[in-house]
Amino acid sequence: MAAESDLHVLMTADCVGGVWTHALELAAALGTRGVRVTLASMGAPLAPLQRAQAASVAGLALRESSFRLEWMDDPWNGVRAAGAWLQELDDSLRPDVLHLNQFAFGALDFHAPKLVVAHSCVLSWWRAVRGSALPAAFGRYRQAVSEGLAGAAQVAAPTRAMLASLALDYGHSRPGLVLPNGRDPETFRPGPKLPLVLSAGRMWDEAKNLSALEAVAPRLRWPTYVAGATSHPSGGRREARCVRLLGELSPEALAAQLARASIYALPARYEPFGQSALEAALCGCALVLGDIPSLREVWGPAALYVPPDDHDALHAVLSRLIAQPALCAGMAQKARARALRFTPQRMADAYLRAYRNLWGGAVPRPAPLEELSCVS
Repeated sequence: MAAESDLHVLMTADCVGGVWTHALELAAALGTRGVRVTLASMGAPLAPLQRAQAASVAGLALRESSFRLEWMDDPWNGVRAAGAWLQELDDSLRPDVLHLNQFAFGALDFHAPKLVVAHSCVLSWWRAVRGSALPAAFGRYRQAVSEGLAGAAQVAAPTRAMLASLALDYGHSRPGLVLPNGRDPETFRPGPKLPLVLSAGRMWDEAKNLSALEAVAPRLRWPTYVAGATSHPSGGRREARCVRLLGELSPEALAAQLARASIYALPARYEPFGQSALEAALCGCALVLGDIPSLREVWGPAALYVPPDDHDALHAVLSRLIAQPALCAGMAQKARARALRFTPQRMADAYLRAYRNLWGGAVPRPAPLEELSCVS
């Protein structure tokens, strides 16, 4: 069994979405404990900013690819090629643990034990956003995810809500771990607040429900800003309407915008954890979030909630915070206090416990969100 000081983790990361940010944050925190991480990127070619971000993580070894992933259009040749590439890395690097942030690779044979982490999935996205079962055309996706979950030595997710969806959508009944995300409070800090509402997310992602903000923004006393990409990975653009678009920002630039925003609004229909809400809370924003189980699980009484499709409710809650500065400041204080529980150090501790159990061949018992997120 490897000692923690010489543990080597081979981790995959989709560089298109938030998993990239999560992987870098986790790798940096693991590095402070002497854990070596090799990060295998996939999904698209790395942008220069992403390559620079990876280079800034001490001790991180980056292996790049651009193979298509299971959630993308017509991905299966890319998924097969990515799997073969990972098996080659496993053969040559001989890591102690394989940390898979995608599903399908869990079905493949590797020397290292496999931890599959479910950050999101197409079936639960479809159910939350479209309100119906996934069409039969996605049967191959369902099968690939089911096989990947079945082949993992351990399955984890950032919230209990996301774990529950695996049982509902794929019949995955084995015990799972809740491993919450974390974010560095030194990077996301409060600043002098201005009278503005901010949100962040890809404009084309219906799960973020930024169209709800577009609908209410003209009736608010404060301006509404949105940071995020407008270009879809598969082509096409979704331009912003009635909000002030900041475009796609680096983490440092986003932190600067969050530091000055009084309110962060994310009326999401689907958000298995809510990384951007965590960043906003660390920056001292009052949170207005979609009333969905995962966000209530993470934030409890530290946020205000609105039904995602109730524009009048969203307008009323935002207007109330705008009109009551004491309430806005109080909710911001509650959000920051809760956010400080989700640190990279505690996230790394939770993942290290999972890794240790894999080294020893044991399956760890599920632990509640509060236990894993508050490890000292």
